Amino acid sequence: MGPLTKRLIISAALGAMLAGPVQAADPVFSTARVSGHIKVLSSDAFEGRGPATPGEVKSVAYIIRQFKAAGLKPGGDKTPHGRAWTQDVPLVRFAISGPATVSVTAAGRAESWTQGEEIAIRAAQTGATQVSIKDAPLVFVGYGVAAPERGWDDFKGVDLHGKVALVLINDPDYETAVGDFGGRAMTYYGRWTYKYEEAARRGALGLIVIHETGPASYGWNTVKNSNVKTIFDIVREDPAGSHVPVEAWVQRDTAVALFRKAGLDFEALKAQARGRDFRPTALTGVTFSTDFAVKADKVVSRNVVALLPGATRPNERVIYTAHWDHLGVGLPDARGDRIYNGAQDNAAGTSELIELARAFVKAPRTARTVVFLSVTAEEQGLLGSEYYATAPLYPLATTVADINMDGGAFSGPARDVSTSGEAALTLQDDLVAVAKAHGRYYSPDPEPGAGKFFRSDHFSFAKQGVPAISFKSGRDLVKATVWATPKLK
Repeated sequence: MGPLTKRLIISAALGAMLAGPVQAADPVFSTARVSGHIKVLSSDAFEGRGPATPGEVKSVAYIIRQFKAAGLKPGGDKTPHGRAWTQDVPLVRFAISGPATVSVTAAGRAESWTQGEEIAIRAAQTGATQVSIKDAPLVFVGYGVAAPERGWDDFKGVDLHGKVALVLINDPDYETAVGDFGGRAMTYYGRWTYKYEEAARRGALGLIVIHETGPASYGWNTVKNSNVKTIFDIVREDPAGSHVPVEAWVQRDTAVALFRKAGLDFEALKAQARGRDFRPTALTGVTFSTDFAVKADKVVSRNVVALLPGATRPNERVIYTAHWDHLGVGLPDARGDRIYNGAQDNAAGTSELIELARAFVKAPRTARTVVFLSVTAEEQGLLGSEYYATAPLYPLATTVADINMDGGAFSGPARDVSTSGEAALTLQDDLVAVAKAHGRYYSPDPEPGAGKFFRSDHFSFAKQGVPAISFKSGRDLVKATVWATPKLK
């Protein structure tokens, strides 16, 4: 029995328990089928599965064919002829049109920053077609956290209108692993998404995250590849309420030099920011300027939705999720290859979802309905799952759980299972119990400071009050073996 088989059985057993099995039976899985799906979805023909590209058309069509072949029913948008196989996800696509000029001025001397090198500016998602900022004051606001329930306020009443804020990534506890934010494990206050949202609530002109590899849990190349390109957002009634005109990241060394020009010690201020007595600090004599045009157009991407009706409680549902999208076509690697194939992220999870669906159909019918939801635009900020969770096809009040799969197990059988981040949920307790019943034990997330609970599609459901976890294979390998896989880029 291979590692993917074991992973899927535990995932299915958890779902069957939640769905209320009419008869208990382990489903039968085929790792060969999973591998075959991965090879197809991560092939160059699918062009990295970018949303609103020909790669999306191929991906969605392939997943629908597999769900149909498995014997599922369509569970998407209502049509005059019944349910469709997909849910339309209205998105806005944003791109910086032409060059983006960026400069800082200190003591009357201007210095240019290069987009993608010193700084990574995202295309403005406020609805503006041109962003022009001249000599905006800069202010350091520590970790950019306002958490009244923890007695914490990094802003101390500072007015951010007309200003650009600089913030640290992660939580105030990250460096010392002790404090008001639960130690090393990241809270949502540590995520860059929260920091941008808080800046928008406070009317800032912009917010720049100071990148450091450790607390971010990824290097500058990830920042660059994720921001200096076309980005997406769901269609919002008030986009300026969720975004500031300038959302950016800056290299740590570049930020340190900027603080020095203002007569400030970056490390000393960073240490102060770990305490609740920290006060915002202006970079006196230093200003920020930028100018760039934004091209925006509306597109429609799609979630694929299939369901297996429950036998006795069909109006209650368990949802399995896996995102089908990846990064599409982007900057070339050292070999000149521009296709980001995404075998691990997330052709693997999508392939497991397909095989899981097939196995559920073959197994005895569960009491509750099981929904198989393959979502779009996870790489753009969990947008497909956010859209479903805020415009659900089926009531969230009768949605028992979301079980997410993001990535695959290619290193061999493991004695344990895990999740992306820790969840104080009875759902996680259920996973521990099911794993034990299958001869395995639960291992906590080995990288709690990376904030992985907030970085995959289950979080969209958790924000709406639905119990949700992202299932992961373990690390305690029975034997150190490595499966042959397609390109993982």
